[in-house]
Amino acid sequence: MFNYSFKKSIPIMTGYIFIGIAFGILLHSQGFNFLWAAGMALFVYAGSAQFVIVALMVSRAALPVAALMVFLVNSRHMFYGISFIQRFKSMGKKYWYMIYTLTDETYSVLCQIKDDTQITDEEKNDRMFLVSMLNQIYWVIGCTVGALIGEILPFSTEGIEFSMTALFVVIFVEQWISWREKGTHIPAITGVISAVVCLAIFGADKFILPSIIITVGILLSLEKRIELKEIDNEKEIENE
Repeated sequence: MFNYSFKKSIPIMTGYIFIGIAFGILLHSQGFNFLWAAGMALFVYAGSAQFVIVALMVSRAALPVAALMVFLVNSRHMFYGISFIQRFKSMGKKYWYMIYTLTDETYSVLCQIKDDTQITDEEKNDRMFLVSMLNQIYWVIGCTVGALIGEILPFSTEGIEFSMTALFVVIFVEQWISWREKGTHIPAITGVISAVVCLAIFGADKFILPSIIITVGILLSLEKRIELKEIDNEKEIENE
């Protein structure tokens, strides 16, 4: 079971460790030691929001302002997390931890496990938990190591925040391949189109949340159609 979860988490591991290192270096460059990096990775664990927090800390932003900013940056989690509410509730005491660790990247892997028809629900729950825990461990390691490296070697942090964008691109490519195997690219195409349209309307700083709302709304309305395409594709594969 551990081997299965570890293999599923390898793409996230490669991204989280290097992006975590980038965050740790950036945090150290602003005057915070490795304990801050480890603490934020453990108790904030917010990916892109952590990069935002660094700027807020440096500018001495008021706590309510910082809280609101982080909430807005991570509010997208509420929309795609809806599909896992019942699954997480069935995991008992692990429920709150699963909610806490549901990052964008973890979500993409959990969807693959959730759709796996070759394992039982109990096995899915155990594997989901292991994946979520491993992903946070990778992030803690990356952030801590980055801050330690920053104390030893001097780095220019210009453009380092782009590492998060690079990880999202890798995840999208992986999901595109997964959707191709299911016989439909509707989710990917919907997401791309809504993002481009919202980018043009709202601008680079405000397009994420409306694009997610639009994407979720469209996909919910097309849920039956997508499911039928996936079923038809599975039948075609079985007949081959």
